[in-house]
Amino acid sequence: MLFDSPVFVVFLSLVVLLYWRLSWRAQNVFLLAASYFFYGWWDWRFLLLMAASTCIDYVVAKKLATLRNPRHRRALLILSLVVNFSFLGFFKYFNFFTGSLVTLLSSLGFHTVSTSFLRILLPPGISFYTFQEVAYIVDVYKGKLEPADSIVDYALFISLFPHLIAGPIQRPSHLLPQVQRERTMNWDKFFDGLMMVLFGFFQKCVIADNCAYIANSAFNGNFGATTLPVVLLGTYAFAWQIYGDFAGYSNIARGAAQLLGFHFMVNFRQPYLATTLQDFWRRWHISLSSWLRDYLYIPLGGNRKGEGKTYGNLLTTMLLGGLWHGANWTFVVWGGIHGAGLALERLLGLPGQEEVKSSTAVTWGKRIFLFNLVCLTWIFFRATSIHEALIFLGGLGRWEWRPEYLTACKFLVLFSVPMFLMDLRMEKYREEYIFQNASPWIRTGLGFSALVAVAFFAANQASTFIYFQF
Repeated sequence: MLFDSPVFVVFLSLVVLLYWRLSWRAQNVFLLAASYFFYGWWDWRFLLLMAASTCIDYVVAKKLATLRNPRHRRALLILSLVVNFSFLGFFKYFNFFTGSLVTLLSSLGFHTVSTSFLRILLPPGISFYTFQEVAYIVDVYKGKLEPADSIVDYALFISLFPHLIAGPIQRPSHLLPQVQRERTMNWDKFFDGLMMVLFGFFQKCVIADNCAYIANSAFNGNFGATTLPVVLLGTYAFAWQIYGDFAGYSNIARGAAQLLGFHFMVNFRQPYLATTLQDFWRRWHISLSSWLRDYLYIPLGGNRKGEGKTYGNLLTTMLLGGLWHGANWTFVVWGGIHGAGLALERLLGLPGQEEVKSSTAVTWGKRIFLFNLVCLTWIFFRATSIHEALIFLGGLGRWEWRPEYLTACKFLVLFSVPMFLMDLRMEKYREEYIFQNASPWIRTGLGFSALVAVAFFAANQASTFIYFQF
């Protein structure tokens, strides 16, 4: 059930209508059933895996709260982490490692090895709900959070359908208390939630899906030989595609949650206006970058054990963060480039954000440089293999011009500039969605305009959210 499908719109409408007619405890039971129905829409067998990991962590957390022996508590924590990451590792990376093994054996002369019969189907959203479960167990272990008393409450925290498939990754201390207390209808927040949903549809269906036409044509060879114009068109188009795609998903998720009385953390804050890589990761996929910081980078030692160790921690964190995105060496390279860049910025003493007032020209110079650097790394994120990425990059040294490139460029400008202008306004006025602080009449008109834009300019293609595959 895709967020941008008519089925989801009907599903969400029915859930919201029925939900607000129920008492608090009944709301939780109803939402849990709706969330499991939503997840089982793809394949009901995936429900068994999520339910199993949910029950295991619920029991482990309850036991952790009663144990006093540090060794026993640590052993229980390790058990939970092993189970969670074993589930994630097997279903997400089994195909990756068997494929890499076949490639290695082929390079050694063994060409008859086949693992097609071992292919494992990836459960949707397993990376996202696994990270929420790990955060919950770690927080309970450290005494930062009391374990949930109700299995229904904890299961709903894990499976609440707006965030289930592609986040944002919710912190236990933020979402679990909301699940555990009564929620009341707030029409102002309800209206904001509806606006976020409409804004998300616009970002996904109008911006991302139209930019995807150009990106796919460039990376799939439909523009002919890979040359400088093709590389630039494909790279910039994919940059706006993935931003509109994931920011759109996050806004729909946050808006849908707000229609139900929940608040989700902001996942994007105008990342293409960042001036350094550190600043970029404070703005892009905030729920993941903050999770990696708190549950991986800091436990590794952070910046507390000398400069050399800090650089290693940064690189390790981003390499694993890259691998989290997908079972492909391209994501490892993508994460490694970002990790090396973060380490270099620290070595050079660059600030994480604009801490000093600098001239407009200097700020925009930093933004343009950083944007192009990020776009360069997106090539590895988009390519299906390192070989394909290197061939695509090789086009930077070749020149050929075709009339259709100008048409594609105009098309890209038409669908990327609106997103850029919206980001400029939201950055200036610290808004979570465009014109958030305007009058209700202006926002109503904006919402209607978004609907019209989706109706008339949505790309006529089936395009799932990019982060659904992670």
